[in-house]
Amino acid sequence: MKKAHILAIAVIAVAIGIIMSAAGDASVYVSFKEARERAAEGNLTKVHVVGRLPRDGQKNILGLEYNPVLDPNYFAFTLVDTNRIAQRVIYFNPKPQDFDKSEQVVITGAMRKDIFVADKILLKCPSKYVEKDIKGATAAVN
Repeated sequence: MKKAHILAIAVIAVAIGIIMSAAGDASVYVSFKEARERAAEGNLTKVHVVGRLPRDGQKNILGLEYNPVLDPNYFAFTLVDTNRIAQRVIYFNPKPQDFDKSEQVVITGAMRKDIFVADKILLKCPSKYVEKDIKGATAAVN
């Protein structure tokens, strides 16, 4: 065999290895119900869950538990998924900045018994500009 053929086979083998490792690390979007079912079956692969934070009448988040003095790497909250199932979530890292302002939350992790243990939290914060603020800030045209 020529050196070029051996090199091409080696490059193809490396590419297949990279693709296989990336595919094994990919996670899917599910509801809390599906995450519980996967955990009950013994499937502990990471999943994404999209949800909203439950709020009271004053727009305060319900079920938020974070005390940085006691343990800065323990953050717990309740998340309601798209099927309106509420689930307790634990995140073993500090509370993300602007968590209180977020409209929607995407968590990555897996169910452990009755608790969802999150590895990552992605926040969808409200728009920087609100429609009524933009209208009030624009100059009037005569």
